[in-house]
Amino acid sequence: MDILMSKLKIIYKFFLMFYMLLLAGLSVNAQSGYAQITLPKVFGDNMVLQRGIAIPVWGKATPGSLIVAMLGKETIKAKTDKEGKWMLHFTKFKAGGPYDLKIFESGKPESAIKLKGILIGDVWLASGQSNMELQVQQARDAPNEIGKADFPQIRFLIVEHDIKLTPQSDFLAGKWKLCDTNNVKQFSAVAYYFARKIHTEQNVPIGIIQSTWGGTPVQTWTSREMLLTSTATRAKILANDTLSQNNVVKDSLNMVHFWDIVYHPQGSSDKIVPLPEYDDSGWTAVEMPHMVKDFGIGKYEGMMWLRKKVVLPPSFAGKQLVLNIGRPEMNYSLYFNGAEICKTIWNSNPKQFYTIPASLVKNGENTICIRVAMLWGGGGFNPPAENIYITDDVAKVSLAGKWLYKKDVEPAFPQIRNYQNYSALLFNGMINPLIPFGVKGVIWYQGEANDTEAYRYRELFPMLINDWRQRWHLGNLPFLYVQLANFKKVDPLPSESEWAELREAQTLTLSQPNTGMACIIDVGDANSIHPLNKQEVGRRLALIADKKVYNKNVIASGPMYKSYVIKGKDISITFTDTGAGLATRDTASLKGFAIAGDDKKFYWASARIEGDKVIVSSDKVAVPVAVRYAWADNPVCNLVNKEGLPAVPFRTDEWKGITQK
Repeated sequence: MDILMSKLKIIYKFFLMFYMLLLAGLSVNAQSGYAQITLPKVFGDNMVLQRGIAIPVWGKATPGSLIVAMLGKETIKAKTDKEGKWMLHFTKFKAGGPYDLKIFESGKPESAIKLKGILIGDVWLASGQSNMELQVQQARDAPNEIGKADFPQIRFLIVEHDIKLTPQSDFLAGKWKLCDTNNVKQFSAVAYYFARKIHTEQNVPIGIIQSTWGGTPVQTWTSREMLLTSTATRAKILANDTLSQNNVVKDSLNMVHFWDIVYHPQGSSDKIVPLPEYDDSGWTAVEMPHMVKDFGIGKYEGMMWLRKKVVLPPSFAGKQLVLNIGRPEMNYSLYFNGAEICKTIWNSNPKQFYTIPASLVKNGENTICIRVAMLWGGGGFNPPAENIYITDDVAKVSLAGKWLYKKDVEPAFPQIRNYQNYSALLFNGMINPLIPFGVKGVIWYQGEANDTEAYRYRELFPMLINDWRQRWHLGNLPFLYVQLANFKKVDPLPSESEWAELREAQTLTLSQPNTGMACIIDVGDANSIHPLNKQEVGRRLALIADKKVYNKNVIASGPMYKSYVIKGKDISITFTDTGAGLATRDTASLKGFAIAGDDKKFYWASARIEGDKVIVSSDKVAVPVAVRYAWADNPVCNLVNKEGLPAVPFRTDEWKGITQK
């Protein structure tokens, strides 16, 4: 027993000594960690710093210490405050580089941070929702564009998605990357094409800080303090006070589960449901092509399976075939006789044509199966019917007509609160950490998520612009933005439109100083909220930058409504920004004008160009009082200036809109 007790004492002393050493080590590490100089992630190797301004650099270090920073040949010093925070400003630099940035505590060279490959040029903040976030690899002509993307003086910093209840001093993740054929794939297509044009014309390095999140409203990008100043937003921002970070974490976990269901068929359904012998006798018949909202099942979100048995002609047997699936929802898988042919995901650029190997093709009846994610009220096959067929390049068999569908084959999606849409939460996590990094200006593409409150957007959008300008302390920082494209079905008659009212709110925001708007009413897609021609969007944004920021003598906008005069049955519309003159894009006759009398009933109008004016009339309106142009979700319109830029949609009346409450 004595021997045992003696051994236990030795073991106890050993562990006591180990514990004390561990505490001492932790203490040293804590002290050294506290003393270590830290920089927010917006600073990094290969970054671009803004030319022509006092360049701000900030971070943390030991309280009361003297910080020494060296950029090129310039040395600046600053003292940390009682919390260890410090900020300094280098003098104005001209475009150039590369430079190194070295920062250390005076007398402690071992504390030095050294960043390499830094260029001085113009930095633009690119923000907004999915049309700004859409990647180069998802946009038009992606393989060709990626293959020639060798611009080492264009750099991107993509801020990772993050939701925070309070303003953060640093963002979650992200680092500066050079623009090459590998990195460019993930860059914002709009921002890249904007940057490429500015860089090649101005011959200066361009940095893009990309902070975007698809499907988000303008309120989430605006600070709590600014939102509290308006009765229109005060209640919702105060409602955030009931949230905790646990809510956000739980929602994030549900989101992971959500996408796991989308990308990974549950219960081995992909091994069972696509088989030709699968029993689908209890499934519901539907005519395709169709959108799910037209199925008569209401708004549905979840995984849906569709099947069709098609009898192929004997000439198809044993041949390699091509199947055109049209335009389904983005996330889908296609199966032929039980074999997976394709699987698309959110960040891919899905094709419409797929090769069916000859080994899968049977004589007579064959089974086509599609697993598709029905998201955000969308889903289904976009018409026309002639776009879905199977062919051997000689004969063609239509796949339009009767299909079978079932919507409960797999588990339901978990409930998601989408806290990224809550007021100020993306500002807190993805904008505040960037302030006050030196920038040349902002490019913005957003508005789709605010279409139901388009009238309020007249206030909401300028609030964001003023909020960011006040916080950056760079005066009336250039703020360039994209107006909503044409989208949805074409209305045969003049009608009211949420999207038209949102575009009007965007146009009215031009009353804010140093703003510019790229009109893209001619490059949209009726069947996709994400039109793929981002080259033209980036070019038009860059044209505005050329004129407003770089002082080039260019035509940067299409015709803008100025005034009108009523002369009998005619209304004469005057425009600015006519460039070399008014013209039509594709035909001798003008389209897109509607006219109304006191009864507020609009009719399609005849219109003709006379100098810088358009004369509008209709035999159905004897005493006209108002004109509208391109006033629809997806207007058929063709007025341009001779430089090819489209006329901005407008109305002359101020009658109450459908989003005005």
